[in-house]
Amino acid sequence: MSEITREQVQHLAGLARIALTDDEVTSLTTELGAIVDAIAKVSEAVGPDVPATSHPVPLANVTRADVEGGTLTHEQAFAGAPSHDGERFRVSAILGEEQ
Repeated sequence: MSEITREQVQHLAGLARIALTDDEVTSLTTELGAIVDAIAKVSEAVGPDVPATSHPVPLANVTRADVEGGTLTHEQAFAGAPSHDGERFRVSAILGEEQ
């Protein structure tokens, strides 16, 4: 197991401005050691001929063509509106104004 010390954990916590209790420092010392060991084990299996990757299967963004469609007329848009002035929806004021 890699040797992560309490002092290293306390130093990292200080850099991150995280207040840790003694129990948390003890727990994180063990956990960070296990993480470092796991990374070392993976590094042993990976050779220089293996490219770095974040996903085992190549991903591609699936998109469709941006095609213009029909739009609503003003009358259609305002048909269900409780109030409008012919060009804009009319809504209640919400920023401290009297209604």
